[in-house]
Amino acid sequence: MRSFDLAPLYRATVGFDQIAEMMDRALATDVSRESYPPYNIEKTAEDTYRISIAVAGFTEDDLTVELKDHALVVSGRKAEEAEPRTYLHRGIATRAFERRFTLADHVRVTGAATENGMLHIDLKREVPEALKPRQIEIARGLARGAATEPKSVN
Repeated sequence: MRSFDLAPLYRATVGFDQIAEMMDRALATDVSRESYPPYNIEKTAEDTYRISIAVAGFTEDDLTVELKDHALVVSGRKAEEAEPRTYLHRGIATRAFERRFTLADHVRVTGAATENGMLHIDLKREVPEALKPRQIEIARGLARGAATEPKSVN
């Protein structure tokens, strides 16, 4: 596996340490360890997303979805069975897992539900009004510094 030195990025930028740390984590992650459970991330509209995770064999009580420091953490832990079973073939994995998704600023979780062995987590990006683009009106014939308030672009 290739190794990337991100030290120059840390030296040449200010305020981008969160992005550099995220890249560092992504490059250090063992890809083979991250295959269970399988998942999809889809864009359902302009500002909405859905994460779908295959959780066959898990009930709602076995699953946990929580937010921790801009990270969505989904974990599953199957309760011990009261009566042990004898399997002739066991192909459905119900081992414990923890899956992390780093969320961008202003992305919030709007809901989570299970359906047909899938856990669906809906997300929405809500950009605050102060960060939305706005048009600055150009004043005509006014003295310097006497500009009017900017108008929001909707």
